[in-house]
Amino acid sequence: MSRVAIVTGGTRGIGEAISVMLKDAGYTVAANYAGNDERAKAFTEKTGIKAFKWDVSNFEACVAGVKKVEEELGPVEIVVNNAGITRDGTLHKMDHDAWQAVIDTNLGSCFNMCRATIDGMRANKFGRVVNIGSINGQAGQYGQVNYAAAKSGIHGFTKALAQEGARAGITVNAIAPGYIDTDMVAAVPPNVLEKIVAKIPVGRLGKAEEIARGVLFLVSDDGGFVTGSTLSINGGQHMY
Repeated sequence: MSRVAIVTGGTRGIGEAISVMLKDAGYTVAANYAGNDERAKAFTEKTGIKAFKWDVSNFEACVAGVKKVEEELGPVEIVVNNAGITRDGTLHKMDHDAWQAVIDTNLGSCFNMCRATIDGMRANKFGRVVNIGSINGQAGQYGQVNYAAAKSGIHGFTKALAQEGARAGITVNAIAPGYIDTDMVAAVPPNVLEKIVAKIPVGRLGKAEEIARGVLFLVSDDGGFVTGSTLSINGGQHMY
């Protein structure tokens, strides 16, 4: 029986690429999504990967979602915390709702999903957690104090949980993508995007599949000696 992996935000963008690559490598994948039912249905029809709807910012929803996945697919041994949102704005214009929504979805979801699965991983003496951070959690970004704080928090969360899980056969790592050619980046004004690309040494945006390949290695048996690490995949834009 193949190992079961949950990918949050797994039906579009980077999450979709991760879900597909894990499935192609032989994993049983559950792709979580938050709200776009039509997109999720199309994703499942296209890929054959089951999509499960719940709000990762809600702890009880995560517990119930994991339970449903395990009832249908089996024990969850791999969690990829990819779900994320943006609510950009400078601090002096940002309201508390914009701050809290990003913290809860991008960072709180890592606690929610790991807490909902850690007991099973410890019992099975095996687990893989990959948290998707960001270059902007490493370097900061104007107009993104909420997003940068949440993504930076992911890196600290990763290192601490890695220490807790190591003796139980659980590895916990992070990937910090740079600017990737996804819908989120496509929404950036062209003149701004041009300036961003100009600062990337390799001279282009990254591809979602390039992030997925990093995830695939970290969740594999070959990645078993890697834990507490952050893999930066950013074309050399920020060397950290």
